[in-house]
Amino acid sequence: MSTLYLVSTPIGNLKDITLRALDVLGEVDLILAEDTRKTQKLLSAHHITKPIESLHEHNEEARIPSVLNKLRSGKQIALVSDAGTPTLSDPGFKLVRAALNKNIKVVPIPGTSSLLAALVPSGLPTDRILFVGYLPKKPGKKCASLDFIEFVINKNPTTVVFFESPYRINKTLQTLAERFPEKELVIARELTKIHEEFYRGKVKDLAASVIKQKGEFTLLLR
Repeated sequence: MSTLYLVSTPIGNLKDITLRALDVLGEVDLILAEDTRKTQKLLSAHHITKPIESLHEHNEEARIPSVLNKLRSGKQIALVSDAGTPTLSDPGFKLVRAALNKNIKVVPIPGTSSLLAALVPSGLPTDRILFVGYLPKKPGKKCASLDFIEFVINKNPTTVVFFESPYRINKTLQTLAERFPEKELVIARELTKIHEEFYRGKVKDLAASVIKQKGEFTLLLR
């Protein structure tokens, strides 16, 4: 039976990959990658040679028919994103839905996730969390998202987790400071990499501090 594997890959340190993930990547007929160049570096580091094709947010819909044809013909295919878990604020959701609609087996190969890597050492409660991905760029949608977050954390104490890019981190911190100045905030930067660091404090204080605008960020609000 053909299978679509969703393979989690390292978010920084190349050693953060499971033995099962390496087995799957070494056995499938084709690897679909968000960025073929980044994935090739990972494969080369583990001496894996396999055909690679791109599947990213700009070509996912167009690629789905050909991928489904390969799966229906019996091919085993692995989907990876640039880092972390496919479909989690990364491409792949549309392909997964299409595969399931065709009764094609979809198997997760779990591994590193920046969400969990930031949450576990954050020092914030982990019993109830809300993951919201990236905040919308458009003001109206962003305001609606912040309204929802405010409603949730005021209704029940919840740790809210979201991602942010280095280009928007300072603006996002200012926005959070206007809404939640006294809330606790943890900022995780460059997770699992050599310059990994955590900032902890009240939102208003972190918004007024100097945060390096480099690398990917995971923010946790409580």
